[in-house]
Amino acid sequence: MSGFGSVAQFLARLILGIIFIAHGWQKLVTQGMDATKVAFGPAGMDVPYPDLAAYYATWVELVGGILLILGLLLPIVATLLIADMIGAIVFVHWDAGFWNADSGYEWPLALIAGLLAVGFTSAGRVAADSYIMRRRRRTDVV
Repeated sequence: MSGFGSVAQFLARLILGIIFIAHGWQKLVTQGMDATKVAFGPAGMDVPYPDLAAYYATWVELVGGILLILGLLLPIVATLLIADMIGAIVFVHWDAGFWNADSGYEWPLALIAGLLAVGFTSAGRVAADSYIMRRRRRTDVV
């Protein structure tokens, strides 16, 4: 990957990582887990298994955002975050239609596009995955 491609890939991971960290932090600290579980429950968004879903969304967003920035375990992290966003689309945004301004699924769908772009392409030089793979290739050759 070219130098600019590596920088662009890192910036995309950084932006997505910040977004997911902020949303995970909001669930864990700003709202608190008790309020987040209530929001996911029958009195709120009526997500199935609201306690489990609240913990999953909180931790996959918080830890996943950090791992995105580091460029570590990108395909796994992207898959877990995409599952989180599919859940958001299906259980929260679908009935509101497409447009984000109407609470539709436009925003989580855009996040999925970004996750596909950073999770399943070359990580670039500024990623822990690239460093680990280079080291693994060197030790496999020796």
